[in-house]
Amino acid sequence: MSMFSKTTILLTILALYMGACTSKKEAEDAAKQSPTPSEIAANQPEVHGMEVKSIELSTPLNKEWVTVGKAAYDLKCLACHKLTDEKLVGPGWAGVTKRREPVWIMNMITNVEMMLEKDPEAQKLLEQCLVRMPNQNLTQEDARKIIEFMRSNDGVK
Repeated sequence: MSMFSKTTILLTILALYMGACTSKKEAEDAAKQSPTPSEIAANQPEVHGMEVKSIELSTPLNKEWVTVGKAAYDLKCLACHKLTDEKLVGPGWAGVTKRREPVWIMNMITNVEMMLEKDPEAQKLLEQCLVRMPNQNLTQEDARKIIEFMRSNDGVK
């Protein structure tokens, strides 16, 4: 490489570096105008923030939904929930459809922030588990299929 091309490359890099830098005051001003993380979070509703008011359960179980619900469990829930009554990160699922109303389960799956803010039972679970359930970005349709799998896990035919 010639001396000219090395010099040209170094000068180009230096110019790009200096052009990319801003003064401390400019950076501080930009930071003051940017929303804080808490302001961003407050303005971001959950992806599926519509509260579920009712669910229709069917007997017999929808076998296709059970299969899809099991696949969703394997992908999104297995890391924190066992199918027994044993607590992992979150509570075990055995008997959950006998202890909780389907609407409660659906809202816990799709509206976890709302539930942790408003529901005393969800708040008790948080105290017991010490870990907030993350929003898994499941649709209400996905959650309904998970409930069908939960019902199957609880022995519903």
